[in-house]
Amino acid sequence: MTNTHLWVPTRDLERILDNALVGRSLAGLALRTRSRVAKELVCEALGYPIPKAFRKAQPRFVGQRFDTYVQKSDNLQVWNEQVVPTRRYVIIRIDDSESITHVQVLEGSELVKFDKTGTLTHKYQARIVPSDRDAELITREDTSVLAPHVRPNLGLPSGIEPLDDPTVGTLIPIHEVFERLRQAVGESFLDAGADQERNRGAALHSLACGYLGYSSHRDDGCFPDIRNQLLELKLQTSPTVDLGLVRPDSKESLDGLTIEGVKVRHCDVRYGLFYATTDGTNVTLTNFLLTTGEGFFKRLPQFRGKTLNKKLQLKLPSDLFVDS
Repeated sequence: MTNTHLWVPTRDLERILDNALVGRSLAGLALRTRSRVAKELVCEALGYPIPKAFRKAQPRFVGQRFDTYVQKSDNLQVWNEQVVPTRRYVIIRIDDSESITHVQVLEGSELVKFDKTGTLTHKYQARIVPSDRDAELITREDTSVLAPHVRPNLGLPSGIEPLDDPTVGTLIPIHEVFERLRQAVGESFLDAGADQERNRGAALHSLACGYLGYSSHRDDGCFPDIRNQLLELKLQTSPTVDLGLVRPDSKESLDGLTIEGVKVRHCDVRYGLFYATTDGTNVTLTNFLLTTGEGFFKRLPQFRGKTLNKKLQLKLPSDLFVDS
């Protein structure tokens, strides 16, 4: 409940936070860590004690009725709810070096003007907790649909590329995919930055293609990442696994993918998850898990119970943070 005697008016809140936060650096932090550190800076600026953990409330700062968002781009994402007109949204702008340049506080009634669709984008998530083993094969056999079409001890034919359609002559059994990719644990590559997930992913895909036996690497950003092996790769520096719009165990067919005339389903896809650490310069792979989509949730529980996380996409005007 809001205490009216302690309430900070919106424009005063913006002035206080802007004066206290501008110039502070969030460089080198993973996205979740960056969000937490930003909240700690806000607590410091307002004279609040910094909690050991921020309670998952909506909004997070209940007494002042606001949420915080750290933004390098103009694309603001509000999770699991529509914009609330009576809530305040503290938008912390950072530049390319991840230093805070502006703080803007908007009432929900102002922010909602930038919502052109009113549509929530649905997104499934799961949680990964690495075990003491550095590599885990969660499902030793491919699904009943895929199993008849894999070939053991397979050397990839010359000229086959990662984005080629899967065929009987190129599809490696899941347990052999596991043995090849587990060798990547311990490898490192240059960290493109916490907000450059696509570049990080491309580095992982290139590494995986080499261990699988491909002579080249191509990535078109489509699902699954390595189409020729029906393999989707995930690079995790935090426990939350983003799964997109479809559950991995869905029995819906993948558009346009067949093997010997048999339709491939989402649950037939193999999911390779690499857990990693970063020191800000290099990403180091520490753990590897491999599973079929069918067996995904047996080891990796769906995030927040069995709910579907959602996000509302808002395009902020490019001059929002320009000094008047």
